[in-house]
Amino acid sequence: MWGFTEAQFAGFGLTVGIAAFMFYMLFIVVQLAWASKAGKFGTFVIFLGLAFGMLGFVAKGLLQWWMDI
Repeated sequence: MWGFTEAQFAGFGLTVGIAAFMFYMLFIVVQLAWASKAGKFGTFVIFLGLAFGMLGFVAKGLLQWWMDI
C-alpha cells in the first residue's frame, strides 16, 4: 500500500496510532479530574492510577530504541 511493506505500515500504526490514542486517554483523564473537582492530590491520584500504564509503554519503546543503537 503506497510503497510500504506490511512491517513498515504496522510499525507506523503502532507508533503514531498508539501515541494518538494515549493523548486521547490523557485528555479523558484530565476531563475526569476536572469534572470530579478532585483538587491537586485527587488529580495526582487519578493520574497515578489511570496514566501509569502509559508510562510503561513509553519506557518499553525507549528501551527498545536504546538497545537497537
